[in-house]
Amino acid sequence: MAKREEILTSALAVIARNGYRRTSVRELADEVGLSQAGLLHYFSSKEELFQEILRKRDEVDRDAFDLEGTAPIDGLINVVRHNAEVPGLVQLYAQVSTEAGDPEHPAHEFFVERYRIFRESYSAAIRAEQDAGRIGSDIDPDLVASIVLAVTDGLQTQWMLDPSIDMAATIEHLWRLVAAAAPAD
Repeated sequence: MAKREEILTSALAVIARNGYRRTSVRELADEVGLSQAGLLHYFSSKEELFQEILRKRDEVDRDAFDLEGTAPIDGLINVVRHNAEVPGLVQLYAQVSTEAGDPEHPAHEFFVERYRIFRESYSAAIRAEQDAGRIGSDIDPDLVASIVLAVTDGLQTQWMLDPSIDMAATIEHLWRLVAAAAPAD
């Protein structure tokens, strides 16, 4: 388990530095003193390796940005701001999430579960804002959570094509629109 964690932690740094497309499995193996076969011994496939790198990224972000202790929208904005500093990991996420649309892809269930957790978390956050009277009761929390997720992923794609796009500012603006869309009861 320790070697697997070392591989994932090193992979985060290498991909963040070099980019997803410019990082080979050989380079990841070299980084931790293994052969390619030795590295893949810890994972069932290259696809599982990349899925686990993304899972590790989520874990690191959750710890670094105290996602359990902050308002979910603030945590999301902080993570998105950080993502602009690690374009290789954004590229990896975009590539693997697209490939995982195929139900046969090894990361399919990872992304299904990841999106489910995200939607539930943001739906609950919106309900809490409604209960506190900061968001109108006619806002559908489940629908808005799905919209925030779609905007976040779509912004990452746009940002990869045009890095001048401020993803965090766009999400902050969307949240202000949601909060202002309907008067609190």
